[in-house]
Amino acid sequence: MTHDASGYGLWTLVVLNSALFLMFAFSFFKPQTGRDWRTFGAFAAFIVALFVEMYGFPLSIYLMSGWLQTKYPNLDLLSHNTGHLWSTLLGEKGDPHFSALHIASYVFLGFGFYLLSNAWNVLYHAQRRNELATTGPYARIRHPQYVAFVLILLGFLLQWPTVLTLAMFPILLVMYGRLAITEEAEMRKRFGARFEAYAARTPRFLPSFKSDSPVST
Repeated sequence: MTHDASGYGLWTLVVLNSALFLMFAFSFFKPQTGRDWRTFGAFAAFIVALFVEMYGFPLSIYLMSGWLQTKYPNLDLLSHNTGHLWSTLLGEKGDPHFSALHIASYVFLGFGFYLLSNAWNVLYHAQRRNELATTGPYARIRHPQYVAFVLILLGFLLQWPTVLTLAMFPILLVMYGRLAITEEAEMRKRFGARFEAYAARTPRFLPSFKSDSPVST
């Protein structure tokens, strides 16, 4: 498989897009602790892997080329639009950038970055006051920053799924889950009964809109 000017082999775009999104996320998340850097590092690995396939080398298309050519004999594997695999697999016609899944991806991305920004702002001021973060998005879930990263990853997967990023996604979910549990253990030691009361009324990841719900999801 050779690269043409239709969308691959554009390594400058790989670097620029990776740097843009990582700086954008960094400006909201602002990692400080070792745990923060592990969280951001895993996210960065996903982003780089994504843009390498989006503009550099289409590894997923290469690995699936035999099956794709059999299933879709008229498909142009070197077309950049083919990389929008959900549109191809669902048999959608027209520009994939206007498909329902692509539009949904922008919703996930936009809300993810919005949540990340709001959560960091609340956490930053709580840490400066040496208090437990319980307002803003923290009033609904205990780990809005991890949820924000997952929403952003889901947005990219809806837009441009690849073999590598699909494999990385469940690994990142487990990693963020473990980091959340580790973080909670530290908060229990630090805030004691205050954190226990907060955890009893606030779900871990999935928000509950019942005012008296003690769910710990």
